[in-house]
Amino acid sequence: MCGIFGFVNYLTPRTRREILECLIKGLQRMEYRGYDSAGVAFDADINGKEIAIIKKTGKVKVLEDEIMNMGNGQLDFDVEFKTHIGIAHTRWATHGVPNAVNSHPQRSGPKNEFVVVHNGIITNYKDVKQFLIQKGFEFESDTDTEVIAKLIKHIHENHPDLSFREISEQAIQQLEGAFALCMKSVHFPGECIATRRGSPLVVGIKSKTRLATDHIPVLYSKDCAVKDRKDHRPCNRGSNIVLSRDRTESTTEFCPLGENREVEYFFASDASAIIEHTNRVIFLEDDDVAAVTDGRLTIHRMVRNLDDSSAREIITLKMEIQQIMKGNYSSFMQKEIFEQPESVINTMRGRVHFDPDMIILGGIKDYIPEIKRCRRLLLIGCGTSYHSAIATRQVLEELTELPVMIDLASDFLDRSTPIFRDDVCFFISQSGETADTLLALRYCKQRGSLIVGITNTVGSSICRESHCGVHINAGPEIGVASTKAYTSQMISLVMFALVMCEDRISIQPRRSEIIQGLRQLPDLIKEVLKLDDKVHALAQELYQHKSLLVMGRGFNFATCLEGALKIKELTYMHSEGILAGELKHGPLALVDKAMPVIMVCTRDNVYTKCMNAIQQVTAREGRPVIVCERGDTEIQKLSSKYLEVPHTVDCLQGILTVIPMQLLSYQDRKSVV
Repeated sequence: MCGIFGFVNYLTPRTRREILECLIKGLQRMEYRGYDSAGVAFDADINGKEIAIIKKTGKVKVLEDEIMNMGNGQLDFDVEFKTHIGIAHTRWATHGVPNAVNSHPQRSGPKNEFVVVHNGIITNYKDVKQFLIQKGFEFESDTDTEVIAKLIKHIHENHPDLSFREISEQAIQQLEGAFALCMKSVHFPGECIATRRGSPLVVGIKSKTRLATDHIPVLYSKDCAVKDRKDHRPCNRGSNIVLSRDRTESTTEFCPLGENREVEYFFASDASAIIEHTNRVIFLEDDDVAAVTDGRLTIHRMVRNLDDSSAREIITLKMEIQQIMKGNYSSFMQKEIFEQPESVINTMRGRVHFDPDMIILGGIKDYIPEIKRCRRLLLIGCGTSYHSAIATRQVLEELTELPVMIDLASDFLDRSTPIFRDDVCFFISQSGETADTLLALRYCKQRGSLIVGITNTVGSSICRESHCGVHINAGPEIGVASTKAYTSQMISLVMFALVMCEDRISIQPRRSEIIQGLRQLPDLIKEVLKLDDKVHALAQELYQHKSLLVMGRGFNFATCLEGALKIKELTYMHSEGILAGELKHGPLALVDKAMPVIMVCTRDNVYTKCMNAIQQVTAREGRPVIVCERGDTEIQKLSSKYLEVPHTVDCLQGILTVIPMQLLSYQDRKSVV
């Protein structure tokens, strides 16, 4: 996951040192996204007529050291810029090996006339590259991004009368795939262009005076066509705003009010890189083109859709800088694992009422009658979000008495799955920007189904494009391996199931049992977190192995899949989540005394079946590590080691059993490092 960061200061004097420190700090805030190289582009002269690029393979710290070393005569860190544009990038290699040449920013040629940072993949880059080669362009990298910079230069050379924004619009119309871009040019000093399609991009605004408007109107090309996207339901879009007639100052662009026009803009792939500078942000939508010229921000689109909002709202983020700091923890993942007692409370706050037993989900309450009349529920996600769907499918089927289908978003699209108007489709994503999930959402929306978003990010694409939804309110998740979002997603889906059965008398005892289980959950999670030292000792033994099997069934099958995924993500050890009922259909052949096996077995309706699976493993000289309920001596006798978790209602037990797996993957990672 590449990271983009851009910084524009207009009439706000900043030294080159301050500018570079801001760019480096922005990249450091996004290091959690995973990357293998980093680079920056900034003005080499005070007039912006030359651009300097510095790129290094490795950590942002390597880039920072390289920049600081250039202060010995190569760069004047004390020179002051009243207006300046800098862009920076962390790259996760997709096209071309990790090296300085393939790192971003990518340039249009040796003179650095146009420079671009890019997050995403251009699927038709080979066609564009071949076209540009025929026009005489020479390529120096293996990236798909370089074609963007050279295409913009080609358009500029053929249409020198076009503005930077118009050139950029012409270029992006030729691109296919997913991208977020931030660009600058020596031909247009003091101007910056940012755009997105399928990849997130947020604009931060910092001004000493109050803002002229809280909404920036979207401008359209005069000859743009109107696309009719009919939908029988209104979208849940916070930016669907009717502009008032009495707005002061400009109605087509943003700038601060009054004589003091000082302003700073920040462009980033993630709001966590911006929050220390400002909490006033705009979330760009697909095909938005944001242009900063002479300190004024405008937002443009080439195509008008009938359901497009007429403006982009300037949102005040509620995120605090402390939320994206590690504090006393050694990593963000460790911090987020231990935040789960608080995050599950935040997910339930204002929604779960224990006396009397009541669940209120404000984001979907108006749609509950329609959902109850639906043909089926479809739960769609990727990775960890997909596992949260598996974890809650059984309780959803039980409490709603509706067919529940679950799908990986990528496979769902590959199959061109039949979708009907009376389907209800849930799209689960922590970021709300997962590309495959977003494409699946649009696929279902075009076919008339009701779209429900389950996200952790207010203002995200899935949030805006859903008809209704639930914000899981887990707080910012900086660690690339999702932990607290998984448990909050589970709780959100369980709460939905409880809402769906509130008027069914026969199921009230079961419903009350689950709600009381939710009440005890934060305290039970705190007890499970006390296993950290015991898990650390277990990790010291397991990390030396090359493979690991994780087995379970029923409500705990999702725990096995999620635990195996976390181990793969963090330790690069092969691990496989296996349904214990399938043990005799192949996986048992892998079991011997050298193969580490973890089995999750709690006292639910499949307990006896899990016991049989454990006995099959021990018969093959397997030495299973068992995650079981506290005081279950019967099963502990069959284990080589065991981890005890408290008992709770069966559909919530997976929240408690997954936490030891999260701790194990984290501790395994520490052992490997």
